[in-house]
Amino acid sequence: MERCEDTLSARDFARLSDLVHAETGIRLRAEKKTMLEGRLRGRLRALDFDSYKTYCAWLLEREGFAREKTAFIDAVTTNKTDFFREPRHFDLLAQTVLPDLQESAAERPLLVWSAACSSGEEPYTLAMVLSEYAESHPGLQFRLLATDICTEVLAKAELGVYASHTAEAISPELRRKYLMRSRIPGSDRVRIVPELRRLVEFRRLNLMESDYALAHQADAIFCRNVLIYFDRATQEAVLRRLSHCLRPHGYLFVGHSETLHSMDLPLAAVAPALYRKTHDRS
Repeated sequence: MERCEDTLSARDFARLSDLVHAETGIRLRAEKKTMLEGRLRGRLRALDFDSYKTYCAWLLEREGFAREKTAFIDAVTTNKTDFFREPRHFDLLAQTVLPDLQESAAERPLLVWSAACSSGEEPYTLAMVLSEYAESHPGLQFRLLATDICTEVLAKAELGVYASHTAEAISPELRRKYLMRSRIPGSDRVRIVPELRRLVEFRRLNLMESDYALAHQADAIFCRNVLIYFDRATQEAVLRRLSHCLRPHGYLFVGHSETLHSMDLPLAAVAPALYRKTHDRS
């Protein structure tokens, strides 16, 4: 294979940017061209293309895109998360949201959905918080759904193996309870205990889909630090679909840098970056 071209042409970048936006809702601005080149370089090597130009020509054909769609989306999406990221949200979950939902939990399991779960730190954090709450509130049942558009990070999330330094935000008590150290001498890896892993159902889902196809409405949805990658029209469309997936009076958590200000949604602010569904609408 010849050395691949170093850069995307402006025309091919614009075409790929439009494709990324159509498939994921993410709008890549011109300053992201170098980033996109870096992320696609591995796909050129894997498929033995000698240039971005030939890769783009193939990708934008119907047959090429059908074959490459999942790998392309995996390559271009950003996956950044941590255990107990924006920790105030987990305090609000335990101190405000779960007590409010306690009555419903007596009738059926609560459903909590991590709607952009990345490599799994958020849903496993939720599993810890919910498990601790359930221990002190007998009878509370819950289910955890975790979805993401990227198949690579979903596979990592299901495995539940992480570098030990990533667990520093977890309290020592919870680390002892919910993490296992590797048996391999010198390894710095930890793994979520099987009991906690079994609490989370992982599934691929693209927030750009018109129907999220949840079997049941969720009591609480975490969709944090995702909306910032969308333009306003896409943000509002995604939030409307998420609202439809919430039970009446259910809760939506978004990132602290995200706002629903002046959007026409059936959601009312409860606390910073926390909203509650006020009513159903068609």
